[in-house]
Amino acid sequence: MCLAIPARVVELLDDDMAVVAFDTIRKRISLALVADVSLGDFVLVHVGYALHKVSPEEAERTLQLMAEAGVLEEEREEISA
Repeated sequence: MCLAIPARVVELLDDDMAVVAFDTIRKRISLALVADVSLGDFVLVHVGYALHKVSPEEAERTLQLMAEAGVLEEEREEISA
């Protein structure tokens, strides 16, 4: 299953790229689809692209619901692959 998962932007790179953090996992993604992303923002990430920004509260709520539904661990495995 591939879902969009919230992640915090921890590094801004050239060419609309960034590094995001999912707990301890860091992943390089594209910001080409989202405007005005800053360091520390949360974005929803799907297959290597940020789809849109979300508030920290929405990110936490989404991660909590995913964990309760049992899908968060399999998403983390896909992200780290």
